[in-house]
Amino acid sequence: MLDFILLLIVAGICGALGQAIGGYSRGGCLVSIALGFIGALVGVALARWLNLPEIIAINIGSTTFPVIWSIIGAAIFVAVLGLLSRRRME
Repeated sequence: MLDFILLLIVAGICGALGQAIGGYSRGGCLVSIALGFIGALVGVALARWLNLPEIIAINIGSTTFPVIWSIIGAAIFVAVLGLLSRRRME
């Protein structure tokens, strides 16, 4: 249980940093956690596609969480969401 809570905290921090870099913030803590996990998926897929290594990864229990790729993926995801929602409002 403690490993799961630590994983949620790390994902929340990565998601919040991705929101700050992406420049579009909606929601609170739960949105940041979700963005951290989505960013990890997007970032790792991008890293594998470009044949880049994992830069910083944290081992929490039996799970490895890619911190840098999570932040980069979250920033890309948030930037795309920001662009799509701004176009709709105009």
